[in-house]
Amino acid sequence: MTDDEETVQCWLVERSSFGDERMVTLIYAPTEGDRHLTKQLSPNLLRRKRITAATDVEVDKLEPVTDEETRERYATEAQRMAERHDPDAEV
Repeated sequence: MTDDEETVQCWLVERSSFGDERMVTLIYAPTEGDRHLTKQLSPNLLRRKRITAATDVEVDKLEPVTDEETRERYATEAQRMAERHDPDAEV
């Protein structure tokens, strides 16, 4: 990443697992809840990777949240995480 690439601080708003492979899905969103980044990790990778309360995400990697209910839920959870955790806190 170069210095002129813009990033946004996003907070962990959802963690879920599904499927036969038992993939774990992490969703990070900014406090406005209007965009998100989805990461899917295997349980093995999840055990080796440090999952933090927040992460800086390049703007062009964020997807819009089009559903109003989801946007409100992400905003509420991101704000709650920001109030209760340091960005680098492991969660």
